[in-house]
Amino acid sequence: MELPSRYLREAVEQLSTLPGIGKRTALRLVLDILKRPEDEVARFSNAFMTLKSEVKTCQKCGNLSDSIICSICADPKRDHQTVCVVEDLRDILAIEATTMYNGVYHVLGGVISPMDGIGPEELNISALLDKIKTDAVNEVILALNTSMEGDTTNFYLYKKIQPFNIKVTTITRGISVGAELHYADEISLGRSLSQRIPFETTFEF
Repeated sequence: MELPSRYLREAVEQLSTLPGIGKRTALRLVLDILKRPEDEVARFSNAFMTLKSEVKTCQKCGNLSDSIICSICADPKRDHQTVCVVEDLRDILAIEATTMYNGVYHVLGGVISPMDGIGPEELNISALLDKIKTDAVNEVILALNTSMEGDTTNFYLYKKIQPFNIKVTTITRGISVGAELHYADEISLGRSLSQRIPFETTFEF
């Protein structure tokens, strides 16, 4: 059925571009927004405009932050010689919730996925290699999702890091194969992180 208003239609179209939001869900959300007071809708809209204009990418690790250096990288109490490589912010939040990791992070911004047109050059890999060269890194933990794309990216990173002769580890398979890291329960994730193993033992070369 054709929606009775072009403004309604446009709002539904925009909301349905978000991941996991279909047209039916988008219509339900738009109708809810219409019922709200104008000042509340203004705050809602301003929150997203401010989000887009003010949120920055940390120059050291690629995490999202209100400043050019995120709070984790700026914390002198963190172990800056241990770097945990993750896909995005959700994985950082999941690992931080375990309270079992005190190093810093490096956010790739995705994984290698030829089917989606994502190659190594689309990811934040060169910055990781620069960090290893200049920041006296002792260990890199590969903590990407246990999927084919995640494993492919882990292997690619391992081959790139190998010449630097530093310790490269990965989380143990307490996380189910195919599971996304940020959906893991804190106990399983914490155990997988604390019991990490040398990366080369997970593959036959």
